[in-house]
Amino acid sequence: MTFLIAAVVLVGVLCLLDLLLTFAVLRRLREHTAELARLSGGTRFAPYDPGVLVGRTLPWTDTDTDGVDRPQLVAFFDVNCDACHEHAPQFAVTARTQAAMAVISGAGPRADDLVRVVADVPSVITAERADSLVKAIGVEAFPTFLRVGPDGTIVAAQTELAALAEMAPAK
Repeated sequence: MTFLIAAVVLVGVLCLLDLLLTFAVLRRLREHTAELARLSGGTRFAPYDPGVLVGRTLPWTDTDTDGVDRPQLVAFFDVNCDACHEHAPQFAVTARTQAAMAVISGAGPRADDLVRVVADVPSVITAERADSLVKAIGVEAFPTFLRVGPDGTIVAAQTELAALAEMAPAK
């Protein structure tokens, strides 16, 4: 009889240990999932060459430019992209010296943060108009910066602003 009680207690302890280990694994899995979501927000893991956008024409509408000159520099930001939040202030400074446009894909409080940072940019497109423009042009990584000719043709594209900011605006 004592042998049977000891066996039942041992099985109970092993079940409790198994349950604790299962909860620990589930917690760790949730942490990994959250980390992957943070790392992949707005970016792609596959190699992306923004140069594939060169030669495409931006599908302008009258409301895109809000009565200002057509932009020579266009930035595409995504609200879930940490690099976008880092590059936005630099873009806002660069936009003071030339006709520029910011396209902010996504919604929520982080979108409001990006809009505040680029508030001095003459044209800012957000929400559904931004998402449709991203799809129409074929932007696959954020941030993406475009140098645009007067006819709306993309003459250069980079994921780093510094390379395009130094280029003379297309005439």
